Amino acid sequence: MGDILRDTPAEGVCRLTLNRPDALNSLSYAMYGELIDHLEAIRYDHDVRVVLLTGAGRAFCAGHDTRAGGAPDWVDEGLGKAQWQRRIMDKLGQIPLRMRALPQPVICAVNGAAAGAGYALALAADMTIAARSAKFVNAFHNAGTGHELGFSYMLPRLVGAQRAAELMLTGRAVMAEEAERIGLVLRCVDDARLMDEALALADAVMANSPIGIALTKSSMWLNADAPSLEAAIEMENRAIFMSQSTGDTAEKRKAFFEKRRPKFTGQ
Repeated sequence: MGDILRDTPAEGVCRLTLNRPDALNSLSYAMYGELIDHLEAIRYDHDVRVVLLTGAGRAFCAGHDTRAGGAPDWVDEGLGKAQWQRRIMDKLGQIPLRMRALPQPVICAVNGAAAGAGYALALAADMTIAARSAKFVNAFHNAGTGHELGFSYMLPRLVGAQRAAELMLTGRAVMAEEAERIGLVLRCVDDARLMDEALALADAVMANSPIGIALTKSSMWLNADAPSLEAAIEMENRAIFMSQSTGDTAEKRKAFFEKRRPKFTGQ
């Protein structure tokens, strides 16, 4: 068994739990590789409608495990320092890219501290819910480095450029209620309600067709950087053309008029 647990807390929901509670779920090189493998497998698992990412114990993720040392098995021996670091960062950078590329929405349930790489994971999710105990810690400054895992790209798009500049340049932490107020997270909830709220959000997503959700997610993130309104509309039009030809879209309309929950078949 690895350090990331995978289970199914509700039909259609795949939960990935960072499971090194004694180390506050800090990420070893092995865990980075494990997470990438899980995301790749989930992408092609049609039984998974929503991905839920959380942490075991009293923290979400304390960032990179700086005490683990050693080299991962996916880096060749004998590389120079710069080449070694580039190989590491190329691999780690796949994580936010794969989270965004999944056809399934990713909901992050942040319990306790989300520091450094853990902070970046929360930013990469499609939606993030925070427990009131959550704390977002810019640990990159503590390590004397710049930001990584797409942090400097994602944060301004959530909270705006000036707020992102203040958070990144000062390195100050953000508590859950402020995170909700500035748009860093969708909402904060009582700790005891965190998983229930995340599962309720997943259930609301799954009331819509799988192809509609996949196309909506991809259109939203691609259009966040669309070069023009025309390009954004063209993307939306293509998504509509594709989804309208499916049986699941017809089932969604039928269920709406019959006031019942739709039954999707992937057709």
